[in-house]
Amino acid sequence: MILALVMPVALAMITLALLLNLWGLLRGPDMPDRVLALDTLYIDSIALLVLLGIQFDSQLYFESALVLALLGFLATVAFCRYLVRGRVIE
Repeated sequence: MILALVMPVALAMITLALLLNLWGLLRGPDMPDRVLALDTLYIDSIALLVLLGIQFDSQLYFESALVLALLGFLATVAFCRYLVRGRVIE
């Protein structure tokens, strides 16, 4: 019963966080701030997928959240290496 009341509020909050991170990604003052906003966007997307997995009682959302976490980590590392060294692969 309490889950039915809390789930729409949590989904709305995560959606608002996604929109605010997207705004920060587009309007970031410099590139490291944009990379940080992109990383936070990945984290919020993972949270949204986990919440949807709980709401719909499906394992597929949890597996896609794991894949997104891996891709988000790799993308953040690649962007940071590019900003520091100017290239990704040596």
